[in-house]
Amino acid sequence: MPSAHLTQLQDSNTQIPQNRRYLFPFRVRCDTLRRFRGIGVEKLELSGKLLIRVVMIREKTAHLLSFNTRKTLLKTSSKLYHKPKLERSKDGLSISAIDAAQPFDFEAKAKVVTDRKNALKIGIVGFGNFGQFVAKRIISKGHTVIATSRGDYSAVAADLGACFYPDIDDFCEEHPDIVILSTSILSTEKVLREFPFQRLRRNTLFCDVLSVKQFPKQLFLKLLPQNFDILCLHPMFGPDSGKGSWRDLPLVYEKVRVGEEKSRKNRCEQFLHLFEDEGCRMVEMSCEEHDRQAASSQFITHTVGRMLGTMELADTSISTKGFESLRSLVDNTYNDSFDLYYGLFMYNKNATIELSRLEQAFDEVKGQLFNRLHEIIRNEIFTEVDATQDMENSSLSNLQGASEDDKKKK
Repeated sequence: MPSAHLTQLQDSNTQIPQNRRYLFPFRVRCDTLRRFRGIGVEKLELSGKLLIRVVMIREKTAHLLSFNTRKTLLKTSSKLYHKPKLERSKDGLSISAIDAAQPFDFEAKAKVVTDRKNALKIGIVGFGNFGQFVAKRIISKGHTVIATSRGDYSAVAADLGACFYPDIDDFCEEHPDIVILSTSILSTEKVLREFPFQRLRRNTLFCDVLSVKQFPKQLFLKLLPQNFDILCLHPMFGPDSGKGSWRDLPLVYEKVRVGEEKSRKNRCEQFLHLFEDEGCRMVEMSCEEHDRQAASSQFITHTVGRMLGTMELADTSISTKGFESLRSLVDNTYNDSFDLYYGLFMYNKNATIELSRLEQAFDEVKGQLFNRLHEIIRNEIFTEVDATQDMENSSLSNLQGASEDDKKKK
């Protein structure tokens, strides 16, 4: 019902039946409700996603509604739902408006238009497993995704609802708002050096999702045009560990360079908000600090997982929870390409230190085992030697005693 009907308040001699409650399905805008508070609107309630708004009009102000307004309310009620439901009320006449969003609702249509206008066009360079993994979640949030890659992923992109461009020039001509670099760590520099930046808009936001951060940050600052925005991201999860909910999974990011214009800041925040909406634990951290911490966590995790995967551990009928956790670690790490693991080592200067510490710790534990084993073996050896010596001494004593007895007899 148009809000104009509700504002046509005038004296009327027409009497409304007392002690009845009418339920009418019309929308009442918030600004209209504020105007009504002075004449008896008692409360506004929101219920879940239906955005139910309840308007209560007291008996003492009901007679102020014009006859046309009351007539329109009755017609609206009978057409959209059912005849007004009449109930007794101790407080006299009260008119209720129940607002459940309808498909023909103007506000619902306006929201769809606004969402489309605010949707981002996001380009993904490198449409492998991780690129597809991220694209699927971005599309589910109502954004447009275009992709390009060395291989042909046209069918996969079509299934996800994305557009695939085999030629990177055609990809850039689509002028995405954001370009996500989702290539392997080893190929990152080559891709950036051959990228046709001149075909993109001058204020494009460039970001990466690599597992190391200092390396791409330095490349971006060196190779990207000065007017490009730079955002370094690292979702600390992947297609295996993040195949369900992203809730409480960490996303590390650094706003390396974002322009002062409001639109550019809003674009960056909107993109980060996409991950926050999915429940990610947002961690703002410098790329240098990320690599330092990742070397002692992510790289060590992948190293142990690869060692166990190389051992080809098999499930048993008496597997413990701890063993199942190790098998899960292997599944989450050993399935990744060796290039990813090598990139974690090669392009993070802290990884060498952590690998040396891991090797040192292994040698120390191994040394403790063998030292204890040697001690046990030594004790057993010397115990046997002592026993043998005692037996020899005893035999010698017996022989000496026998010879003395023989001498006495003679």
